[in-house]
Amino acid sequence: MTAPAAGHGRTTVAVGYDGSEAAQGAVRWAAEYAAAGKYRLRVVHAWVWPLFTKKLGPVRGVEGSGLRHAAEAILAEGVELARTAHAAARNAAPGPPEPDAAAGGTAPAADTPAGAEPEFAVEGVIEAGLPAPVLRGAAGDAALLVVSSRGLGGLLGHVAGSACLALAGSSPCPLMVIHRPRGPGEPPGPVVVGVDGTSRSSAALAAAARLAAMFGAPLQVVHIDKTRGRARAVHGKHVLHGQELLDHAVADAKVLAPEVPVSGSLREGHAASKELLAAAADADVLVIGAHNREGGPGNTVTAVLNKARCNVLITR
Repeated sequence: MTAPAAGHGRTTVAVGYDGSEAAQGAVRWAAEYAAAGKYRLRVVHAWVWPLFTKKLGPVRGVEGSGLRHAAEAILAEGVELARTAHAAARNAAPGPPEPDAAAGGTAPAADTPAGAEPEFAVEGVIEAGLPAPVLRGAAGDAALLVVSSRGLGGLLGHVAGSACLALAGSSPCPLMVIHRPRGPGEPPGPVVVGVDGTSRSSAALAAAARLAAMFGAPLQVVHIDKTRGRARAVHGKHVLHGQELLDHAVADAKVLAPEVPVSGSLREGHAASKELLAAAADADVLVIGAHNREGGPGNTVTAVLNKARCNVLITR
């Protein structure tokens, strides 16, 4: 089963589920996000076993056996978990705002049924293949793709873990990697975003501002100044740098999310990933912009994904 064709608005959040504890945290986060932004939720299971064996059916005389049945049970478990978490999030926030997707999507289309019940908001998708290509295909029309940073143990765990890096460079939509889901009743921590004056950092700033507004979290804008205060010029034109660039980004963030407390942090260093991780030590989410799909995620994104303790949103 493949994802529906993209429409005029991205109204779906997709989340990968493999039955692991880490994936359960990703589903809960995605359900809370979908409830806050009034998005549909798509739970996706990548069924890897057909790549390794043809013996997928049940064992004769053993009811409920077989790899196909196991995959269907995993998906059903993920869908039920999503419905439960989605309903709990809706009940906990009776009057949520309706911003654009924090990752750049749009609000649900006008023909979305008003007051749709949770069972209409959650769907399950199962597809044979490796996690990265399956999730990439299922998220083709999504506003956001959510995955856990870890999967099953052993060989399959290595495959699931590598999917994060593969998707960071190839996801068709912004990618949220869940390292540490919030516990029940735990208030949201800060949203931290790295800016460097490029177009991809502008997209990251907008996404971070919307995410902070959606969850009622403070926003911290971080710039790593590699020029150490020295002015720069490109083709004779002044280029924002250092404190000037940071002040400009903070001002933009306050316009994007006027109700959100915004602060700025100027840091010096040549290792952007190290400085961003230090700034996000107590954060709920670290937001960074990735390179284009053809160029891969880049060294900074790769290092952050490997070492982050907080959740990481990768925008484009």
